[in-house]
Amino acid sequence: MHPRARLETTGERPALRIERRLAHRPERVWRAVTEPSELAKWFPAAVTVDLRPGGTIEFTFEGEETPTAGKVLEADKPRVFAFSWNDDVLRWEISPEGDGSRLLFTHTFGRGEPAIARIAAGRTAAGWDSCLVALTALLDGEEYERPKDWAGPIEAYVEEFGLADGEVLETGDGTVIRFRRDLVWKPLDEAWALLAAEKPVGTIIREEPPRLLEFSLPQGGTVRWEFTHSELDGTMVELTQTVPDGHEDVVPEALRSWREKLKEFFAAAHES
Repeated sequence: MHPRARLETTGERPALRIERRLAHRPERVWRAVTEPSELAKWFPAAVTVDLRPGGTIEFTFEGEETPTAGKVLEADKPRVFAFSWNDDVLRWEISPEGDGSRLLFTHTFGRGEPAIARIAAGRTAAGWDSCLVALTALLDGEEYERPKDWAGPIEAYVEEFGLADGEVLETGDGTVIRFRRDLVWKPLDEAWALLAAEKPVGTIIREEPPRLLEFSLPQGGTVRWEFTHSELDGTMVELTQTVPDGHEDVVPEALRSWREKLKEFFAAAHES
């Protein structure tokens, strides 16, 4: 069993850290993480790179014609390789350990509000886990078959990192419960169809398919579902419930029930 990814904070930015013990010398691992022909066997995109600090690195995903460009930040053979990818920074630190190496991989999320950037950490950690298993298989000369269940590992990391938990916010208008959940790359129309399949328990106040649904509750307060999507960050849902003054006793149960509801919503959105 490989060590799990850890979600930490570097400065103000969320960052994933993953360590692997590899039975290969640093020079061999260096080639695997820097040479395009080697990267093609385990990295999630085709790569071309000018392996010098300040050099250009480009990533092309399957089905895409236009590559995404980044910059090489460090290239200290065979110890450190770091580069930017969009606004994120990926850093590979290789150190000798016994007859092999220790690889420390760090992915620092650089774009947007830190609390929003953290939301994708479950998806990203599960993805890098899969990539690093493929890297180990490449180094060991073994075949690697990508897992068919990827939603399960994502959900496990979401739970582990506390990303499934809601927040209780005190505002000038009272108490607000808020959840933010990553829906990965689920198309908005499909996410909306799942929501629309269930009739809200209350009176609809505002409905703007496929992005917004707001309704009042019989016991008072409102619930708002809002979906957002971007080409860089994928799809996210934010759910809020306002709690009328004097009804704060409903908060614990609302947190529990919405947590379970959003877990079920994610599973339904990504069932195979």
